[in-house]
Amino acid sequence: MTLQEIADALAHHCRNGTEEEGLKTLYAEDAVSVEAMAQPGGGPQVFEGLDALRGKHDYWNNTMEIKSMEVLGPYPHQPDKFALVFKGEAVVKESGESFPMDEVAIFTVKNGKIVREEFFYSM
Repeated sequence: MTLQEIADALAHHCRNGTEEEGLKTLYAEDAVSVEAMAQPGGGPQVFEGLDALRGKHDYWNNTMEIKSMEVLGPYPHQPDKFALVFKGEAVVKESGESFPMDEVAIFTVKNGKIVREEFFYSM
């Protein structure tokens, strides 16, 4: 797959709630995910390997509810990167606290797979 095809496919999965399929088909087994800061409650900032990325997604899905989400892009940056922008609102399931989501994600592709994702946002 080309950079554009991978970027389009990931954007499609993010828009349609099929992120697990995206992890399975678009990511390298040793992919790395880097959050802007360490996770609340002492969780990591860096997740290494596809199983760790799945765990990060499971944690998010179990603790947050998405009220609205717009996925903008992809914005390719040749030869090996692209960005997606996420804008929306989420709710912490336990407390009911709502917060705006506004983040940029940069993805790096090698050998036809996403090998790194980095998230930028303010808290």
